[in-house]
Amino acid sequence: MNGWSQIIKGQIMTLTSRNGKLLITFYHQSIRYRRSLNLDDTKKNRKLAEREILPELMYMINSGEFFNKTAQDEIPKVGVFMEISFILHKDDRGKLTEDSYRGACRLHIYPYFENKRIDSIKPSDLIKWQNKLREKLSPKRVKFIRTIFNTMFNDAIKDEIIEKNPFKHVSTPKDKAIKIRKPFQIEEMGKIIETAKKQMQAFFAIGFLTGMRTGEIIGLKWIDIHLDERIIQVRRSRRAGIEDVPKTPHSIRDIDILDELLPYLIEHRRIMREDSIYLFETQKRKPYYSTSKVSWSYWKPVLAKLGLEYRDMYQMRHSFASMMISNGEDILWVSHTLGHKDSSITLKAYAKYIKVPKRKRAKFLKESDTFGHNLVTVTKKSEKKP
Repeated sequence: MNGWSQIIKGQIMTLTSRNGKLLITFYHQSIRYRRSLNLDDTKKNRKLAEREILPELMYMINSGEFFNKTAQDEIPKVGVFMEISFILHKDDRGKLTEDSYRGACRLHIYPYFENKRIDSIKPSDLIKWQNKLREKLSPKRVKFIRTIFNTMFNDAIKDEIIEKNPFKHVSTPKDKAIKIRKPFQIEEMGKIIETAKKQMQAFFAIGFLTGMRTGEIIGLKWIDIHLDERIIQVRRSRRAGIEDVPKTPHSIRDIDILDELLPYLIEHRRIMREDSIYLFETQKRKPYYSTSKVSWSYWKPVLAKLGLEYRDMYQMRHSFASMMISNGEDILWVSHTLGHKDSSITLKAYAKYIKVPKRKRAKFLKESDTFGHNLVTVTKKSEKKP
């Protein structure tokens, strides 16, 4: 039984078989359609198709119901298209970011929307969902989760699956708390470095004198340190036991070893084992799993010993940036050293540390014939008043 054809109301519908399953093929408005009947290719099922299924399908085709139903069936559910979205952006995200996105999706998106068609989700559904999340999560976390979902809808628009993103009518939650940067003073930086245990002095010196992220510091290998050229190559970062590329493409950079940092690196090389791979290793000769161990074992005790207000280790990065900018260093150099995409990001974060000397503004106006003449005239008139 190779095939079977029937003409119903001018339509030619062909019944064929593939991999032991029955299919129908027909043309409608010059477009070829092929659909499976989800039936095994047997004599009994062929008779069933001829007598009942095909006439019913032909009725649905002529009424247009078949095409409406097919269009609906082809619209994917959130769980299916979210996976497509992850694949589309895989090369743009690091492994840690990818794992974080998938975890958030599994915990906070799928329980509500995994089996819903993406075209059925309304702004009101998203508002209710977002409000539910805000009952137990911070605004920052909700925005993070929302970004994952929003990206999926934008990808669906690009594929012409939906026309509008329902998030367009859903307000982004606002952060209630604002992170306050509390940079250390130069004298405090020096005391922290010198008070730290010998094996960690270089760690804090790098943090305060390069502004590198703490994950980038524990990811440093000796092959990244070029003392003769005075360069540190930032090529990786470590977090939660996973080694990955730095946070952004612009974070892959070469940064200067300042004169003040050089002695700490030389001394650290001297006290470390000759066969060590990473700059900072545990007693088991392994790189640090995360920066939490460094914070608990070395950072907090130093601040407590010095009687300094506790701040997390990320403030080393802010201390470097504020120190350099407030002392007039080139903003482009600071931006590159921090690994920012461009100087506008650096300025936005640290503009308040830029010191501008007080001086007479618009001096050129006073020296011009127009305004300078008027100023002299006004001054003389005021001097004549009793």
